Amino acid sequence: MANFYTDNRDLRFHLNHPVMRKIVRMKEMDYRDRDQYDYAPHDYEDAMDNYDRVLEIIGAICADVIAPNAEDVDHEGPEVVDGRVRYARGTQENHEALTKAGVIGMNFPRRYDGLNFPMVPYVMAAELVSRADAGFANIWGLQDCGETILEFAADELKEEFLPRFNRGATAAMDLTEPDAGSDLQAVQLKAHYDETRGTWMLNGVKRFITNGDAEISLVLARSEEGTTDGRGLSLFVYDKAEGAVTVRRIENKMGIKGSPTCELVFRNAPARLIGERRMGLIKYVMSLMNGARLGVGAQSVGIAQAAYGEARKYASERKQFGKTIDQFPPVYEMLTLMRVRIEAMRSLLYETARFVDIYKAWSFISEERKLEKEERDDLKSNTRLADIYTPMVKLISSEWCNSIAYDAVQIHGGAGFIKDFPVERLYRDARITSIYEGTSQLQVVAAVRGVTTGGYLAQMREYEKTELRPELEHLRRILITLTDDYEKRVAEVVAAGNNELTDFHARRMVEMAANIIMGHLLLQDAQRDASFTTSAKLFVSLAVSENRTRSEYIKGLEEKELGLFKVN
Repeated sequence: MANFYTDNRDLRFHLNHPVMRKIVRMKEMDYRDRDQYDYAPHDYEDAMDNYDRVLEIIGAICADVIAPNAEDVDHEGPEVVDGRVRYARGTQENHEALTKAGVIGMNFPRRYDGLNFPMVPYVMAAELVSRADAGFANIWGLQDCGETILEFAADELKEEFLPRFNRGATAAMDLTEPDAGSDLQAVQLKAHYDETRGTWMLNGVKRFITNGDAEISLVLARSEEGTTDGRGLSLFVYDKAEGAVTVRRIENKMGIKGSPTCELVFRNAPARLIGERRMGLIKYVMSLMNGARLGVGAQSVGIAQAAYGEARKYASERKQFGKTIDQFPPVYEMLTLMRVRIEAMRSLLYETARFVDIYKAWSFISEERKLEKEERDDLKSNTRLADIYTPMVKLISSEWCNSIAYDAVQIHGGAGFIKDFPVERLYRDARITSIYEGTSQLQVVAAVRGVTTGGYLAQMREYEKTELRPELEHLRRILITLTDDYEKRVAEVVAAGNNELTDFHARRMVEMAANIIMGHLLLQDAQRDASFTTSAKLFVSLAVSENRTRSEYIKGLEEKELGLFKVN
């Protein structure tokens, strides 16, 4: 049997990262559940074995069920019947298979019928599902909504909604509207409290809602009359069983066609408040979006892995001029660089997931006891790192996913342009990753804080202290030289005191930082496993070329020349 987990040794490699020992101990609260739940781990080795076994089950379902269904789902798609969404047959089969496997709600605590998994194996599962079918990954991945309920909702809402995920409940984030896409402060869907019924009522329209007819929906709505900004918005949970929301239509999209993107009409829809009023966008949705962006990072890596696999297979079989095309230098260079970029962005993805795991674990521990100073410092440090790495991983992985899918089509030649080969679908599916959950341009806006505050630079300097084998030292010295240059260019831009200049160069500076960070991460991978050495060498060479180009552009453009780029 095929298996998308066991056929990719990089996943098990990242699962067994040394930091996982700390993460598992914190997540399991020193394994206190072992006396209450027979499936709870007794120690670190037991926990890691659980993660490994579950990922192997998911990998098998992805290879044997979800991936074979992908082409039919793309062709059939969902439809609206009497104001409700009807999934494609393959989508229903996929969901049923994962529900029976018990891997929906897998990262929730066991008291809510979850498996209490950390983010790292959960993100790996998301990568696996995305490799099989990126459209279905949106439906499965929206269990992230449960994380928001877990972190911010009242206990009674947790008890009511979270156990339903394990039984197969689907979820949705009902955020955007016809006139409020990226600018969520402009949300106008109304929420008013009905004193007679003792509940909140929602009225209005939502648009571009992924999996919009879900059983459990988180809805951003304007609860404060007379407000026009984010401070008047609250977050609510809506239960589909209320029957007060109608699907007006499903968007006809370029890709991810199995995932219904809906326009919804709320008519006196009863809903429950999550957390405090007025904190919907400011606190809860920001947390929700960070989780979603990490999910898009995993989705991007999964699509890229699928595209690379198809390109490698085709190139090894397609003969031209008497030999397979993977023997031609332009093609084997493309394939090699696709693989190296996937390894680099995967390392960035799981580094980010580890930061998220640690800060979330400390947050939950802090609800039970007061943290010591060192623990509080660790919480703050990992929170800061998660905040600046999340937009970086979303930016880099989605852009590279598009590039890798493009190259996969190119390697197929004319065959890649017809629907007989999966790369045509993968190319279409890839395109959305740099658009939804915040466009690449918005990720730059978020990530540039890591540039201007020195957050990325400080972490680069930490990476420089990592113990390495002698044969890797010259690569570290190259990265240190790149870091010194990056520091100079950033200092010059910041010293100008011109916000427009900073914004203009923001993407270049973020990408320079990302190349250096991924270079260090691949060196760490090579330190643990020498088989990554070649990838580290190739990636550092790429980083030198790309960062020098960006550096020269920043150095050569004067402030007065910004006007050249303004549209007249």
